[in-house]
Amino acid sequence: MKFNPDYHHRQSIRLKGYNYAQPGAYFVTLCTYQRHCWFGEIRDGQMDLNQIGKIVAQEWLYSAQLRQEIQLDEWIIMPNHLHGIIIITPLGGRQNHRVDQINGGNQPRFPTVECTSPTGKQPDIPLSNLPIHRPARSLSSFIAGFKSAVTKRINLMRQSPGTPIWQRNYYEHIIRNQESLFNIRNYIINNPRRWESDTDNPTHDPNYQSIELDLPF
Repeated sequence: MKFNPDYHHRQSIRLKGYNYAQPGAYFVTLCTYQRHCWFGEIRDGQMDLNQIGKIVAQEWLYSAQLRQEIQLDEWIIMPNHLHGIIIITPLGGRQNHRVDQINGGNQPRFPTVECTSPTGKQPDIPLSNLPIHRPARSLSSFIAGFKSAVTKRINLMRQSPGTPIWQRNYYEHIIRNQESLFNIRNYIINNPRRWESDTDNPTHDPNYQSIELDLPF
């Protein structure tokens, strides 16, 4: 399902009934507000972070350090989005858990929302009309804290309170096994080299209008 900002901004895109606080591995994508390229640019197939992008990287690492249950795997910041693999471990145990052990190899598969799919598959997405609820030590709690920290820090430096940095929601995919983990890791690593054809590249949208977001230094 293609992201529709007018629709998704009013509803939760979390999978109804799924416990995002349980130990597991998740592939997440966070996009900037209106897909503006505020984090840097791709040069020779590599991501070159600007000052704003470096703030995002710092807060991504720091947000994980603050939470005992969060372990970061492969991740990358792109000009207008962030891809990352997040592992939620049993509380107090940051260990190298196997993804198939974390999520349970015999559990049924749940469809989730994805920004771009390493497998090219886009399942049907059930959307919830319930108010957004963020349990403690959950994926949504981690993402909300990270996005809030980035927004606050950037707006404080720019003296521009209230300026949105992120799309309201994010996209996640539950990683079920080692094969999926391997494919998603490769997808993240190779993402900069695919930028020209990336569906998140706003240059493909004839109606896109860039907005600069510079820091005062």
